[in-house]
Amino acid sequence: MKKKYLIVGAGFSGSVLAHELCKHSSCQIDVWDERNHVGGNCHTKRDEETGIMVHEYGPHIFNTDKKEIWDFVNSFVEFKPFINRVKANYRDNIYSLPVNLHTINQFFGKSFGPDEAREFINSLGDKTITEPASFEEQALKFLGMDLYKAFFYGYTKKQWGCEPSALPASILKRLPVRFNYNDNYYNNSYQGIPVNGYTELVEKLLDHPDIRVSLNKKFQYSEALQENYDHIFYTGPVDAFFDYKYGKLGYRTVTFEKYTADGDHQGNAVINYCDESVPYTRIHEHKHFAPWEQHDKTVYFKEFSKETTEQDIPYYPKRLESDKEILNAYRAEALRILNISFLGRLATYRYMDMHHVIGEAILFAASYLLALQKGENPPVFPNTED
Repeated sequence: MKKKYLIVGAGFSGSVLAHELCKHSSCQIDVWDERNHVGGNCHTKRDEETGIMVHEYGPHIFNTDKKEIWDFVNSFVEFKPFINRVKANYRDNIYSLPVNLHTINQFFGKSFGPDEAREFINSLGDKTITEPASFEEQALKFLGMDLYKAFFYGYTKKQWGCEPSALPASILKRLPVRFNYNDNYYNNSYQGIPVNGYTELVEKLLDHPDIRVSLNKKFQYSEALQENYDHIFYTGPVDAFFDYKYGKLGYRTVTFEKYTADGDHQGNAVINYCDESVPYTRIHEHKHFAPWEQHDKTVYFKEFSKETTEQDIPYYPKRLESDKEILNAYRAEALRILNISFLGRLATYRYMDMHHVIGEAILFAASYLLALQKGENPPVFPNTED
């Protein structure tokens, strides 16, 4: 007899999981999503006025260092190469990001070579900071005050709604500077964007006779619902699953102001606005995410960051110490419920790129089926408490 599963959420976590379970086992799957579309925050669609493919919830550039993940997504739809070359507007000057040799020479009015620039930046770093305890200390240790204030302080304060000194150092995990002229925003080998948008990719993942998708379908856990399925896989916010009984987890969300115009607005896909006095964090112009297309008009968005309310879509987990305490309470309760698993960025309360989400869903499907085969309890979370 076929197993019957419910997957809550039709983003990458839910759609990849559904595809993998159907591919490797005999099952019937209901996929529910409370939105009117699949794809979650990666949803794309053609703008009616301009015909441009728009990333509805902000820019998504697929990038990974894992060939197997790149091959996986390319087996469903066509990807074209795309290099994200972000620019930064600071005091009405345009700079290259990530901070690189061009940025350093332009900002300081120098003509350094790589070794000279490295020595110069090392001289600017705060040597009194041995173990950075915050985002601010991490930046000051490696970059010094001037570059930190120009490219990180204002932008980070707007993005997270607090002083960078209150944020953990882990947010700035690696040295954000290059001593060459490489302005590729990502370091990963495989980078691109699907020609017909991300929604087509998700639709292909869910295109199976044993998968039934229901949109505008809100999930609320009950034991009666659970009795209808052999297992439930939940990819929504973990605090919402438990009706916020231990409190709400902290998220930042983003909102957008949309503009259309003739021609080309800014000549680049993404420009960050680093000055604290500018209320938005960045402007993205979506025709530049598909340079293989030609459009006479353009559509662009100013992006604003704010705290998440009940009406907002959660984007970035804040993961402050108070959040981690609440998360641990939810995880402990989740481990006591039979036949329910939690995965994805919202259910595990982690910031995850698309390739991380996809890779984890593939592995989770395999580990679930292996547990089933061995007669063991299925995994509840794909990750430990990190």
